[in-house]
Amino acid sequence: MLFDLQFSTTAFVVACMRLALVTSVSLHILLTKRNTSSAIGWIGVCVLMPFFGTALYLMFGINRVTRLAKKLVGDRTAHRQDGADLSSWNRELDGQFAPLALMVGKLTTRPVVGNNSITCLHDGDGAYPHMLNAIENATKSIFLCSYIFRHDTSGQLFADKLIAAHKRGVHVRVLVDGIGSGYFLSPTYRYLKRAGVPCARFMHSLLPWRMPFLNLRNHRKILVVDGSIGFMGGLNIADDNLVARKPCNPVSDTHFQIEGPVVHQLAQVAAWDWYFTTGEQLNRDLFLQEHAGNGASLARIVTAGPDTDLEKIEYTMLQAITLSRKSIRLMTPYFLPGARFLSELGLAALRGVQVDIIIPLRSNHRPLDWACAANISPLLDTGVRVWHANPPFNHSKLMVVDKAWSFVGSSNLDIRSLRLNFEINMETYDVAMAQITDDFICQHRNHRLTHYDLDKRNSLTRIRDSFARLFMPYL
Repeated sequence: MLFDLQFSTTAFVVACMRLALVTSVSLHILLTKRNTSSAIGWIGVCVLMPFFGTALYLMFGINRVTRLAKKLVGDRTAHRQDGADLSSWNRELDGQFAPLALMVGKLTTRPVVGNNSITCLHDGDGAYPHMLNAIENATKSIFLCSYIFRHDTSGQLFADKLIAAHKRGVHVRVLVDGIGSGYFLSPTYRYLKRAGVPCARFMHSLLPWRMPFLNLRNHRKILVVDGSIGFMGGLNIADDNLVARKPCNPVSDTHFQIEGPVVHQLAQVAAWDWYFTTGEQLNRDLFLQEHAGNGASLARIVTAGPDTDLEKIEYTMLQAITLSRKSIRLMTPYFLPGARFLSELGLAALRGVQVDIIIPLRSNHRPLDWACAANISPLLDTGVRVWHANPPFNHSKLMVVDKAWSFVGSSNLDIRSLRLNFEINMETYDVAMAQITDDFICQHRNHRLTHYDLDKRNSLTRIRDSFARLFMPYL
């Protein structure tokens, strides 16, 4: 009898704890989650597994980056200090893309700046010599941020140049991602630290409750030297990017060398990332000097991340698609956008815009290819043309609208890049650059994907692809 009473009391206490956990977590989810699918999924996990589900939610479901960003937003504003005259955002722009320039200006609080010189560089073979030369000739400051920074031949060369610059008195800062450049071990990070170079790992911790989310990564690739010359795009630092040397797993990519006022915006993003990670405010006279330029490009930096920059890159692309009249070219290594993005592309095609999407014949992540195959059929129905690019795997992220506006950088066309990662892109209002980029994209239209290609998959392959599609937000 006594045992039964004790058992009943324990069961009642456990039931009350389950109810309290489910109620409190569900209320938090309802108040903080914008995405309904995510909210429903987390509530379901917590209802089915109150204790384990709550633990998972506390570790992986709460976006602490947003909370930290709001806490530091005042410092971020102080970091920028663009001196931007809001009325001047659209001063040099009129015609078709004037509404886009105005919208992105309000979205990012950064102005379009002119007199920039932008050079397109392909693969590590084309980009690394320019980047290394800039590091070697630095006199004041170097900031390097890379998602992947391998400790192979290429990485060793970059690290040695950075160490040499540090020893001759240049102020060097290196930021690598806490997962992309090695989670348990990061050889390049340790090598630079041992040499005395200030180096940090973005959002890294071996303690799971201190990792805000495995997908919240710094995917940006930035190099700024003396505040006057910058590099950005999709290129990591690894031997795989030296395509001409025929590595085992070649990765082709596109990077951009920039000179002119827009480099200041690039440096500000780098300074914020460093401050976000380390708490150190970089010296403005060393890292954030403004330099005039003599180029012909109008440009602006657009950032996105799970903090106060949420979805800004996607919003920019959506607005550009809406304003398109003749053509949209997209080149991306992974194509897994959300329904909103797919709908805008389909509507553009239906109104007569020629929409071309170029994806690799085979990427370096097979599950993403499977999910893409299950997700792309509705686009073909609207007349969007999807093309496979022949090997080697191309990691470029490029967009051109009407051969007049370009959007390039680090962001892939998948939910993880558009909503979860810290990304950086650059928009340019430059017909000459748009034409060059458009031509490059079109050169990779090697094999057109058709309904026949999708329909000839066997049943097991379709099931596999459809199952992979369920994990789109995390691939």
